[in-house]
Amino acid sequence: MTYENLDRKLVNALLVDGRASLRSLGEELDVSVTTVSNHISDLEEEGIIRGYTPVVDYGKLGYDVTAIIQLKVEGSALPEITDRLAEHKHMVSVYEVTGDHDVVAIGKFTDTDHMNDQIKELLIDPDIKESNTSVVLNTVVENEQFELDY
Repeated sequence: MTYENLDRKLVNALLVDGRASLRSLGEELDVSVTTVSNHISDLEEEGIIRGYTPVVDYGKLGYDVTAIIQLKVEGSALPEITDRLAEHKHMVSVYEVTGDHDVVAIGKFTDTDHMNDQIKELLIDPDIKESNTSVVLNTVVENEQFELDY
């Protein structure tokens, strides 16, 4: 087999089963276990594969409220605010964005009181000029990754 597109095929196989053995990946892709191992190591070293983690259904664990928090931030404070949000236990995503707001963060909370308490703690920062919080009513799709084209 040629190794053309092997890395993309390997990533796609891992998206289907991140716990697949090197042997099964080698069989699926028609390459040796050593080749699979070397390519996975390279993908990890390059930061393309950043780790292996379970996909957790937070709702089934009692985190029934998902909030989308939009913030306008004093320009020079943006890195500090995004770092603080990224370290916040209940934030699952933090983005610097263009448009009316500077930051969009997505958090998971047990209920609206919990959400309210956590957001109020964030908003005491004087560098946050404005905030807008939306509560998700229905999650249609979440944490989806897509197969790579090759």
